[in-house]
Amino acid sequence: MTVCSACGEFTDSDSDDKEEQTAMVCLETDLHDGQMMEVDVGRHSVLLTRCDGKYSAISNQCSHYGAPLSKGVISGHKVRCPWHGSCFNALTGDLEEFPGIDSLPCHKVKIQNSKVYVSINKKDIRHQKRLQRMGGAVPGVKHTVLLLGGGAASLICAETLRQENFGGRIIMASRDDLLPYDKTRLSKVMNVLSDTIVLRRTEFFHQYDIEVWLQKEAVSVDTEKKTVTFDDGLVQSYDQLLLSTGCRAKGLDVPGRKLDNIKMLETPEDARQIHAASLGCNIVLVGTSFVGMEVASYMIDKASSITVVGSSDMPYQNTLGREVGKITMMMLLEKGVRFYMNDHVTEIKGVNGKVKEVVLKSGHVIPADVLIVGIGSIPNAEFLQGTKIQKNSKNYVVVDKYMRTNVPDVFCAGDLASFPLALAKNQLVNIGHWQMAQAQGRIAALNMLKKTTELTSVPYYWTILQGRTIRYAGYGEGYTEIIMKGNYEFEERKFLALYIKNDEVIAAVGLDYDPVVSAVAERLLSGKVITKKEA
Repeated sequence: MTVCSACGEFTDSDSDDKEEQTAMVCLETDLHDGQMMEVDVGRHSVLLTRCDGKYSAISNQCSHYGAPLSKGVISGHKVRCPWHGSCFNALTGDLEEFPGIDSLPCHKVKIQNSKVYVSINKKDIRHQKRLQRMGGAVPGVKHTVLLLGGGAASLICAETLRQENFGGRIIMASRDDLLPYDKTRLSKVMNVLSDTIVLRRTEFFHQYDIEVWLQKEAVSVDTEKKTVTFDDGLVQSYDQLLLSTGCRAKGLDVPGRKLDNIKMLETPEDARQIHAASLGCNIVLVGTSFVGMEVASYMIDKASSITVVGSSDMPYQNTLGREVGKITMMMLLEKGVRFYMNDHVTEIKGVNGKVKEVVLKSGHVIPADVLIVGIGSIPNAEFLQGTKIQKNSKNYVVVDKYMRTNVPDVFCAGDLASFPLALAKNQLVNIGHWQMAQAQGRIAALNMLKKTTELTSVPYYWTILQGRTIRYAGYGEGYTEIIMKGNYEFEERKFLALYIKNDEVIAAVGLDYDPVVSAVAERLLSGKVITKKEA
């Protein structure tokens, strides 16, 4: 027997089996369709929703970073997380949009005597996440899918294939020495242990027959013979191929660029080295986009001095605009970070083979023990030379809305892809966001299986400065006006920026304005216009 925490009634457990015993809560609620609320059941946070007159209950903690979904947005049968935009089916708990990779437990709901009873199985209390049902390889099925790259797109492609009962061989080949991991963490927690950011363990790949080849890099592709040659001489045939080798950091092309203590952030080992080298030292960061600004913020209580060099007027100017860029710059200026904007490095001077000074075009000379470069990226596409695979002028692989290249059975996803963005009237774009790479991996897998599915995801990303998260949804390129709301001053900063083009909202960015950015993402996905007047 358990006591109902809402009305004090005793309610029977569903089973005498210890593993099947339930915790239950009885509620008198007047939830209307399209509403949701958090319910405590046996000290477990549950999300109760009502859609089309039917009550449903799933775990209230997002499977990504544990955000309370009750603070998010509900639209039809879908709940969107307020923090990073993951979406879940309110009826089943199934994951419907990334960056989360796991689904949520679904709990029993019963209506009796005008009261709502929610009960959860005690084994579900111990598991806040749920893996969607997946199959494995089927003996005799010879079909091989080869995934080049070990990042978000490849991982989700492999998982989706198994979720959709693909029984052939799946090979994921990565030049990394680590299983797929959460790369978004590298510039936020730089002394990170690799084991803490791995997305799936070795046992997972074994259980679902996903072969992972580490430290193996593709050097050429023959699309006529359907083979890939690797750096160790191995030649692997494929039936379908996913190109998801991503991008690498772009270095400085100036005198002194080969001195020691010039760092670029690409791997967990890079992050740890930057952390260790910067403690108590003078650091200079070149680049004022996400990597440069996040690393500068992270180092505030660790480095002796922090100087940021940017080529534009304001940080994030090309992505978030001058207005938001100014706010982010103030957040770091107040903590002693120095900025040299509209400037760039012309020379790096050293002593005994190590960085000592950074010389700028303006003539300023900045003392530096460590120089961290975050000025953009270069697509890893050299191995495609000599193939008929179409690339654009910047060497990104061009795909359609099904993630197909111009060559049959060759797909591309992630940072390497130039793809038609539905939100931008199918304009070809390249968006290096974690969530988009995951979404593209899923779309590629479905279309490999001839389950025709278009990419419709709305870009959603986040950055962390001084422990506070700025969230962004949409695609703001070409905006002509920005509407700002909130307070931009000092510690109590809280703002929302809406980007306008042709009298419509095309993107939103917010700090402490949850769940508005997620609400905008949902509106953009639905195709319902947010007018300038509404904004």
